[in-house]
Amino acid sequence: MKSLIYLFFTLLLTFSFACQNESSITGLEPHETTEAGLSWYTIEDLEKMKNIDDKIILIDVYTTWCGWCKVMDKKTFTDPKVVEYLNKYFVLVKFNAEQKEPLTFKGETYETVKMGRRKTNKFAYKLLDGRMGYPTIVYLNGSNLEKIRSSPGYKKPEQLLPELQAIIASS
Repeated sequence: MKSLIYLFFTLLLTFSFACQNESSITGLEPHETTEAGLSWYTIEDLEKMKNIDDKIILIDVYTTWCGWCKVMDKKTFTDPKVVEYLNKYFVLVKFNAEQKEPLTFKGETYETVKMGRRKTNKFAYKLLDGRMGYPTIVYLNGSNLEKIRSSPGYKKPEQLLPELQAIIASS
């Protein structure tokens, strides 16, 4: 029992430190912090962030109905090596491509419009260059929030980690 209490408080302190550390880097509290230790922000947070010029922004573009998006959250974004690398080099953003609320990014407002059978936020359409597939990871440069590239499809940890390393090596 004592070991379970110790473990609980150790995890709580580690989690608290991780949240404090992240907010001190970006100047904002994350929108969500996962059990694996990833801090996710919103698109709207990006322009308010500080100290991200040397970071790459990773935007996880998903939908609530996307099965592979959920698998990627459960398997890829919980892998210890992926989590460690993401926390070291990236600022993470989750973006629901079917978000109903309009959003403003870099002075432009993006509304939700009907596309086929579903509604899509125009920002998702812009980020994905009209190729609406989920999940898709979009990389932005932290200094000017310009798109570096997008990477569609589900990725296992052993597929995502080399991609992340290549993005960092090329920046």
